[in-house]
Amino acid sequence: MATKKLLAAATGLIVGALAFTACTPPTPNASSTASTAQPTSVSVMWNQPMYSMNNVTTFGNATANANIVYLTNDNWMYYDKGLNMVPNKSYGTYEKTSDSPLTVKMTLADTATWSDGVPVTAADVILAYGAQSGLFNTVTGDDADGLYNEDGTIKDVGAGKVYFDSSSAGLALIKDFPIVDGKTVTVTYSKPFADWEQYMTAFGAGLPAHIVGKRALGEADPTKAAEAVLNAFKTKDAAALSKISNVWNQDWNFTKMPDDKDLVVGSGPYTISDYKENQYLTVTKNANYKGEHTASIDSITVRYNEDPMAAVQALQNGEVQLISPQATADILTAAKAINNVEVYTGDEATYEHVDPTFNNGGPFDPKTYGGDAEKAKKVRQAFLLTIPRQTIVDNIIKPINPNAAVRNSFIVIPSASNYATVSEANGMGTTYANVDIEKAKSLLAEAGAKSPKVRILYAKSNVRRQQEFRLMKESAEKAGFQVIDNGSDDWGAKLGDKSYDVSFFGWQSTGTGVTESDANYRTKGLNNFSGYSNKDVDALFDELQTTVDPAKQTEIVSKIEKIMVDDAFGVTIFQFPGVTAYSKALSGIDPVSISPTIFWNFWQWKIS
Repeated sequence: MATKKLLAAATGLIVGALAFTACTPPTPNASSTASTAQPTSVSVMWNQPMYSMNNVTTFGNATANANIVYLTNDNWMYYDKGLNMVPNKSYGTYEKTSDSPLTVKMTLADTATWSDGVPVTAADVILAYGAQSGLFNTVTGDDADGLYNEDGTIKDVGAGKVYFDSSSAGLALIKDFPIVDGKTVTVTYSKPFADWEQYMTAFGAGLPAHIVGKRALGEADPTKAAEAVLNAFKTKDAAALSKISNVWNQDWNFTKMPDDKDLVVGSGPYTISDYKENQYLTVTKNANYKGEHTASIDSITVRYNEDPMAAVQALQNGEVQLISPQATADILTAAKAINNVEVYTGDEATYEHVDPTFNNGGPFDPKTYGGDAEKAKKVRQAFLLTIPRQTIVDNIIKPINPNAAVRNSFIVIPSASNYATVSEANGMGTTYANVDIEKAKSLLAEAGAKSPKVRILYAKSNVRRQQEFRLMKESAEKAGFQVIDNGSDDWGAKLGDKSYDVSFFGWQSTGTGVTESDANYRTKGLNNFSGYSNKDVDALFDELQTTVDPAKQTEIVSKIEKIMVDDAFGVTIFQFPGVTAYSKALSGIDPVSISPTIFWNFWQWKIS
């Protein structure tokens, strides 16, 4: 799942086996001439199938979903190669009209259009705001927890009850209902918000209001359906919002081409035209697109295979023109050996982390020790002291990036100017600098925890994760833990379901906002899958939201991380090394470190 999530998007590594069978699309043509006017196409290989077109829910918050959403939907702005925010004026314009109170005026462009020809309207902005702000939910707390199915999807909330499976720290600050005037929506924040511009994409990261209105409220006319959705939020009509939330939560989750083409309506340069489950998804040019990001490639097919070496083989065989597999030394060597292929390497804005679970009745939950939080913390500390972070980096990451180092911050990336300050202040690099089996044994004895069983969740079919698990298991068992392999190909759907005691996976950044990690660590945050809760951390994130001074931001982040390390929240391990390889016939590829990585400038791609 993802960070905003990404919104941060969690790096998707769920398996999607791809067989090159009759269901595999034909190899794309590598050339096109003016005389024949043959359609051009490009194939890309990714490691996880798309499973939700609503990637701002807790269920759909994953990179694999975000990639397809990005290809098929426009937004208010995007990030360029230098990670600068670039306004997309063909979708709309925005401006801050006041600092006190913080007020932002958004005006949709006449060129903003859904792929079915219906204009994007203020109702679409209101739907995105209402669904993600959490301000319209009437189901909260334990009642909300009870809505989740085992696979992470949401049940019907019940007549008259409202629950949108999302949260946004920024949009939650817009307490007063936005002012709507034609294509203009003006929002006023209840307090200053440092990342207001970075959160502009949240207002566009939505589903078509006219389709939601049609499916939830039975209104076939697009204009009336969109207006009905807007009015439901404006009047807080619980009966209507209950139906809207059910549709919003559930209907855009699919793993093959839906029968109802309304579910693939988007506002971007491409629309989904074909989807074979666990094999490939194809997007083709949107005939109704009027924006400035018109693509030169007629169609893009994203093929799926978890095996990174299969991706290299497909590139070598000409079955795909672009790959960005999970990097290993063997993958890098194999990619460099292919003729007529360019290889790009560099750190990604994704990092590996290990999170114990606080609320599942397991070895790290205070309930297991009669509510004794100190004993539970000692058991967490003991486990974290066994994680061979340096060995993992030395054995698995350094063969790809000789300069790789253990990452010692939950929030700040190693290349940031304030990384040294934060990592020194939080204490992770000293507390967990080395594996300490004897200290781990001592802590377990103090807690009275005899041979605690620890179920570890990870991407089971992922080779690198398999290697990490083996190293963790071997080390932890020396201290007396019984380590259970809870690896799963459906690990992403299991996050937060309490069926495991430790998880490790990657968080990928989707923007440059200082509050981006808020949803990961705040009590009940969108991406807080471990059940962690600390009122002081929540209060500091509240303060961070309103702080614009960089020095003060660093001070607050340092305090947050120090508390988390003291609480034995977990540890970070390494920054992901990235390997992107592509055919020299394909130009315009220039990956960025944050989501959507290789796809950020797809409209600039050309195939020769």
